[in-house]
Amino acid sequence: MDWVGRLETLNNKTYHPITIDTALGRTQVYRLGPHQQQQETLVIFPGARTSALFWDFENGLELLSGKVRIYLVETNGLPNLSDGDTPDIKSLDYGHWAAEVLDKLNLSETYIAGASFGGLICAKLCIVAPSRVKSAFLLNAGCLQPFSISAKNLYYNILPIAFPTRKTVSLFLNNAVLYPPSHTLSPAYYSLLVEYELFVLKRYVDNTQKPYDMNHELTEITVDIYLIQGTKDLLFPMKTSVSNAKQKIKSLKKVIAFEDVGHGIETYPRALDTIEQLIFRGDSRK
Repeated sequence: MDWVGRLETLNNKTYHPITIDTALGRTQVYRLGPHQQQQETLVIFPGARTSALFWDFENGLELLSGKVRIYLVETNGLPNLSDGDTPDIKSLDYGHWAAEVLDKLNLSETYIAGASFGGLICAKLCIVAPSRVKSAFLLNAGCLQPFSISAKNLYYNILPIAFPTRKTVSLFLNNAVLYPPSHTLSPAYYSLLVEYELFVLKRYVDNTQKPYDMNHELTEITVDIYLIQGTKDLLFPMKTSVSNAKQKIKSLKKVIAFEDVGHGIETYPRALDTIEQLIFRGDSRK
């Protein structure tokens, strides 16, 4: 059974595939949740070297998908079924591409969410097409500061790239992505994660430029922004991200922090449940 099929079996649900043509080539999207046109919608952009489907590990999107029509976008240039074309990361082209994705999905206005690299995509979209975004939820976003060059972070990130084995990938995941025992995955999902990372490291040529500190570009954002942070983010430490966001994003509405949660916060179901609460019970509803 293929990787997506195994996840569908684990979660007892179907991810409805949609392939659209964009300026970056074919873009793979998965739809989840109610199909009624009057439903609220949420468009999700994943982190680097991940799939948007990681967001549903441990059935993390279960609460949201019961109320919201979700579109999981496999960003072009990342290791997924979308074409590999990628723009200059410091241009606004990824924002224009994201707006084109909304066009092709017939979404005039929507909520958006992004983790790490996906947070940068969300920020670009908020700049180029603010009227299309109801609110943006940024999870350990990779656009609020430079990638950490601490010895610990560099060691665990470089190790599996230099020596891609199950052991080195597990060391990377346990020390840089998750934060056991408070933030971890059950064995079946953990196995899927390790297999995906090994496949990417061994068989995929990653030409995507890495996220960067958008700095003063962030002052151009006028869309309501919600930061969802893990206190143990090794790649983009929380204190600096929050400080920079408060200084530069004038439309920052709220910061929600989860204790002892690592960089891969999109695999932490409580963080995703918070998005549901903000949409339906918080002040993000418009």
